Amino acid sequence: MVSAVEAAYLDEMADTAVPNRIGLAAERLKAVLRLHQCGVIDLKRPGAVLRHAKTNAAYGPQAAVVMAGAQDHPDAPALADERGALSYRDLDSQSNALANALLADGLGPGDTVALLARDHRGLVLSAIAAGKAGLRLVMMNTGFAKPQFAEVARRERVRAVLHDSEFGGLLDGLAADLPRFLTWVDDTDPGPAGATTVDDLIARGDRARPAPPPRLGGFVILTSGTTGLPKGAPRTKVNPMVSAIFVDRIPIPRRSSIVVVSPLFHATGFGFWGTATALGNKAVLLRRFDAEATLRALAEHRAEMLVAVPTMLHRMTALPAEVIARYDLSALKVIVVGGSVLTPDLSERVRTTFGEVLYNLYGSTEVAIAAVAQPHELRAAPGAAGRPPVTTSVALYDAQDRRITAPNTPGRIFVRSGAPFEGYTDGRHKQFRDGHMSTGDMGHFDASGLLFIDGRDDDMIVSGGENVYPVEVENLLAGHPDVDDVAVVGVDDDEFGKRLRAYVVAAAGRTVDPQAIKAHVKSNLARHKVPRDVVLVDELPRNATGKVLRGELRQRA
Repeated sequence: MVSAVEAAYLDEMADTAVPNRIGLAAERLKAVLRLHQCGVIDLKRPGAVLRHAKTNAAYGPQAAVVMAGAQDHPDAPALADERGALSYRDLDSQSNALANALLADGLGPGDTVALLARDHRGLVLSAIAAGKAGLRLVMMNTGFAKPQFAEVARRERVRAVLHDSEFGGLLDGLAADLPRFLTWVDDTDPGPAGATTVDDLIARGDRARPAPPPRLGGFVILTSGTTGLPKGAPRTKVNPMVSAIFVDRIPIPRRSSIVVVSPLFHATGFGFWGTATALGNKAVLLRRFDAEATLRALAEHRAEMLVAVPTMLHRMTALPAEVIARYDLSALKVIVVGGSVLTPDLSERVRTTFGEVLYNLYGSTEVAIAAVAQPHELRAAPGAAGRPPVTTSVALYDAQDRRITAPNTPGRIFVRSGAPFEGYTDGRHKQFRDGHMSTGDMGHFDASGLLFIDGRDDDMIVSGGENVYPVEVENLLAGHPDVDDVAVVGVDDDEFGKRLRAYVVAAAGRTVDPQAIKAHVKSNLARHKVPRDVVLVDELPRNATGKVLRGELRQRA
């Protein structure tokens, strides 16, 4: 079956002149060469490349990268968590056993299993085993409330749940006889007596590789769900060349260590775990984020790369200088940040604290990576979204669906990605223009072609006849010395239709004066961008990837 994105892409190809088709073919060739240059594939070993492609087609990407590692460097460390380290051979053999045990317990290829776990070996082993068994894997959000979890599980037709013991209460809304397996047993919340654990399944499972399933199960990554029930974005087939969009503008290390604190149930964390694993790295996982513990992990494992979300970097840069100085971070070469907006102020603080190592990633669950800003670009333009990686195209359109080519002209962002979107699991699709899919964001290009994000298209308000994007006000206030965190939303106003309300978290040891905040905005931005209200709060509601839950703030209004 051809997906909506693939259909739009094919329609564009049919109507495109030959030189353009040649250009697209050249992009794909460039992607192959980048994969070779970065070490994801070795064109000097065509047999190995073909073998990996066949494995990927048979078992899916999360299983294929581990199976390849187990063959090429079986004793190299593949993963480390608080229980210790696992080699590539360990991951491969234990996931074989887990896959065979799940199949023996009555699950079959094509059945849907939900995975509700923090970042640790239980999550990784379950994801790999699902691919080997042909199970359709739904990566559940650990921040779910009980009704959300139950509704998503029903919509996705979940047949079994693999979960950490601490989340057992979220399963109360599911059928009592639905199979449950514990991926992690917490000392303070061990779960029900006699519960079957992933370790139990591995102990009794056959460690021989399962036969290739009749069809790929694939996996489903859920959207952030900041404005409603998260939608499911499936990835049934993933072309191995998709790794090119990760490595093209980001120098992911090879046979080294990376620390991933961005949640693996989100596309950013899962994608970088997979690509880094394909490069033979050790992935260091922390179940719960702690700013100093992350520095400790970076130093202990001599990690060359950190994958995080902006709120995490905010907390790390807020640590006292003497705390940061305790840890040897000389090996750290890359910090990848994604999942929510990087403010110019945070961009500068990371550069000041950790050096020229920050890579800002702009994308979404649906389009994967749309753009990456490299350190030199962030130095010149803090907070920039960057430029598209290989095989990816970004286009802007105005309200009349006309393509925007002039610099510094805002428009709706559309992306044609090397990782095609298959349509949501509830049957809905995104809007398309010329083979490009809407991200739901507004943005502009500067004169050099650098992309900037102006805000969500549904966050824009019209106040007194003027268009206002709250993110511009947020970026300004984020740099104010009295402000630790801020979110700006539009609320109803009898006179102007809409007005801005700023929710502000005071910086440690500082006092926020609402009138001073308004005066600061007035002295830097147009009058219609000054918040009518400034509300002081202890913290902002955010999801696991750091995105502000604006709907909740609007409800407060």
